[in-house]
Amino acid sequence: MTNTTLTPQKLAPPGRARRERKAAELEAGTRAVAGRLARYSALPGAQVLQDVRATPQGLRQDEAEERLERDGANVVAHDRGPRWYAQLARAFWNPFILILTALVVIMYAQWLQVADEEPFDPKIPILGAMVLISGLLRFWQEYRSSSAAAALRALVTTTTAVQRRAGRDTAPATVEIPMDRVVKGDVVRLAAGDLVPADLRLLTAKDLMISQAALSGESLPAPKADTRVHDYGQSTTTDPVEADNLALMGTSVTSGTATGVVIATGSDTYFGSMAGSLVGERPETSFDTGVKKVSYLLIRFMLVMVPLVFAINGFTKGDWAEAFTFAIAVAVGLTPEMLPMVVTTNLARGAVAMSRHKVVVKRLNAIQNLGAMDVLCTDKTGTLTEDRIVLDRYLDVRGGEDSEVLEYAYLNSHFQTGLRNLLDQAVIDRVLEAEEVVVDARFAMVDEIPFDFARRRMSVVLARKELTGPAAENVLITKGAVEEVLALCTHITDRGARVPLTDALRREAVLTAEANNRLGLRVLAVATRTTPADRETYTVTDESGLTLIGFLAFLDPPKKDAARALTALADSGIAVKVVTGDNELVAARVCADVGIDVGRVVTGAEIDELDDAALRELTATTTVFAKANPVQKARIVRALQAEGHTVGFLGDGINDAAALRDADVGISVDTAVDIAKESADIILLEKDLMVLEQGVIQGRQTFGNTIKYIKMTASSNFGNVFSVLVASAFIPFQPMLAMQLLVQNLAYDISQLATPWDRMDKEYLREPRAWDARGIGRFMLVLGPTSSVFDITTYLLMWHVFGANSEAHQALFQSGWFVEGLLTQTLVVHMLRTRKIPFLRSRATAPVLVMTALIMAFGIWVPFSPLAGVLGMQALPLTYFPWLAGTLLAYCLLTQGVKTWYIRRFNSWL
Repeated sequence: MTNTTLTPQKLAPPGRARRERKAAELEAGTRAVAGRLARYSALPGAQVLQDVRATPQGLRQDEAEERLERDGANVVAHDRGPRWYAQLARAFWNPFILILTALVVIMYAQWLQVADEEPFDPKIPILGAMVLISGLLRFWQEYRSSSAAAALRALVTTTTAVQRRAGRDTAPATVEIPMDRVVKGDVVRLAAGDLVPADLRLLTAKDLMISQAALSGESLPAPKADTRVHDYGQSTTTDPVEADNLALMGTSVTSGTATGVVIATGSDTYFGSMAGSLVGERPETSFDTGVKKVSYLLIRFMLVMVPLVFAINGFTKGDWAEAFTFAIAVAVGLTPEMLPMVVTTNLARGAVAMSRHKVVVKRLNAIQNLGAMDVLCTDKTGTLTEDRIVLDRYLDVRGGEDSEVLEYAYLNSHFQTGLRNLLDQAVIDRVLEAEEVVVDARFAMVDEIPFDFARRRMSVVLARKELTGPAAENVLITKGAVEEVLALCTHITDRGARVPLTDALRREAVLTAEANNRLGLRVLAVATRTTPADRETYTVTDESGLTLIGFLAFLDPPKKDAARALTALADSGIAVKVVTGDNELVAARVCADVGIDVGRVVTGAEIDELDDAALRELTATTTVFAKANPVQKARIVRALQAEGHTVGFLGDGINDAAALRDADVGISVDTAVDIAKESADIILLEKDLMVLEQGVIQGRQTFGNTIKYIKMTASSNFGNVFSVLVASAFIPFQPMLAMQLLVQNLAYDISQLATPWDRMDKEYLREPRAWDARGIGRFMLVLGPTSSVFDITTYLLMWHVFGANSEAHQALFQSGWFVEGLLTQTLVVHMLRTRKIPFLRSRATAPVLVMTALIMAFGIWVPFSPLAGVLGMQALPLTYFPWLAGTLLAYCLLTQGVKTWYIRRFNSWL
């Protein structure tokens, strides 16, 4: 899969200063917490206990309750959804709805002045119905969506083991308490599989391995121990994640046991410092910005057209009150008041469709952004990879595959009695289950030299059951870090023979290990030694005079569907960039395995040396970023956005949370840490990356139907108002009554309600789609007057052919234009919904066909119905309808011709 240099899109996201300020707050907060944790790491355990006013036996129950009351629950900050009444108010806070509401108020105030003389104006409830329908439907859809998101955020109660004392002289007891009731000073007991409930300074540890992928992005668990720093105040690291004697909230125990004293809870933890800086108002996305730009564009047109209509009608007709009423109706006609409802319905349908693929959409706007996304930044661990360790290869000292290495490694992992780590399990998984029976029949456990972090190796001593008497011997098998094991070797197995380990062979062995390291593999060495079977106890001193057998190379493998999914995304016009906290060698290997053209790998340290302008240039040509911390990941996202890209970010760790929030669409998985799921817009319930590609297509489908509605409505309404301007200037009576114009507009809006159920042409779905307010304005100016051509021919038809050329016959004139205007407006749905020839090469879905047919039938029926008198209309002569049919046919032909020219001229349509 080839990654090309990115071409910026036109729409640049706003709010960059606000996001940079948020990033600065995040960096400052985490830096302060990191400094405090580093100090605790440097202190002896006894001093830490004294600082937090605790003892190795744990807190008394009353002390714990008092601290819980004082410090609060052990929970991190998170976003809270708005109350239902706030959502209801926000649903009506839309420029178009506000304009309609203002018009309703003005019309009602106007009617109150003549209430004693005039009946209630029926236009008022019609406008009110438009406002209520649009606002309430939007509220209902968003309320349902936020309720589903709240259900997703609900956490299952998790407990942790702490030492508590009932009273001052009572012996400590281990009790299970909910994690949110852990307090500073609690002594926590950890075992394999436990979540670390708070930030801990370890007091004791045995064979402890902590998975820190959620914080650091590293696939392999990190060893932890109760290391002592004797130089007071001098810590070996300022990064709390790397400290050997700290266990941080948000991590988990993969093996071993430990006890630790709580030094920070809730928002004061390293985890919480990030989470606390991430809550609050989210930055505007390209979708939000696009809707606003379109809204303000249409409002500007309205501010020009409506006063013009008012002035022309006032001067030519002399009735300024009627002119004002008519201008209000024109304002309504130019307002796509159903835009919020159509957009929300579109997004809600997209959310339902994605839920069938086990994707939870937390924010409806994210679907639209997914369709507009042209850059996907993804973490590696747990997203591109399976987040598990596998034995990739077993090699002799020269780099060739050697099954003997696997056999000895299996014996070491199978017989060890300590808690197996992921590397041991990977070795065992590589061997057939039947081999276990054979091994147990041939070997017996004699002794074990456990793993420790100083030696970074472990050994088992086995007896061969088939050898008895004087021939009996034990075999010691050591497995561990290459440097430590190689330092103990005096011989080497070379091409099946045991030979002395010369300097040349040592260099070749080191080169073999380094070559695999450069491939992103974790390498361990395997060595053996035989001893007489005359004793049963062995010590570390027996790990000497070893013979190096070979090497084991481990890999966090890529997901099976990752390459296929990323290829599909690339084919859809989405550039994929990997932004990970893991080291550059591992990142490059995984990316190469999934088909990404790696090129030069840029590290977080290099990013820190660049200003924002230089980083923007770098992101355009770089595919893989490694060793990136949370702030650097967010900077990369913002740099891409500053270049005009709509950016998606896929990640599952706390170190991804800032980037997830800053991205236009944040994507996580259901097994992610809570803060990552909190920050994401879309949650994948299955780790199947192909749903991303399906989501992108659904997003573009949703965007297409939304922009389709906007362009259809804007161009049609603009053409209608343009026709009103022409008619108002030359016709001595109102070309259409305000009530007729409102009913026509309402009927047309109803015909558009089926738009979310329409399909998009396959060609449209192949490229990212972003908002282009300028393109919408151009579309409106070109296509709008096209319909006005036939409005004018209808004027001439009614005036000269049917004699509707005086105020006495205005009802006939208005009826003829009402029918023609509504039918051409409705027919435009089919003409503009596709680049192709409608009905022949691209046909709308059944809901659209049925809805538009019903509205066209309604338009023909109205002049003959009981509503005609109420609306000031009259029945049309039958001879009108052949003319109408000819007008509609000519309209279709002209619109198709203009469409063809427009596409050739501007290379765009929807």
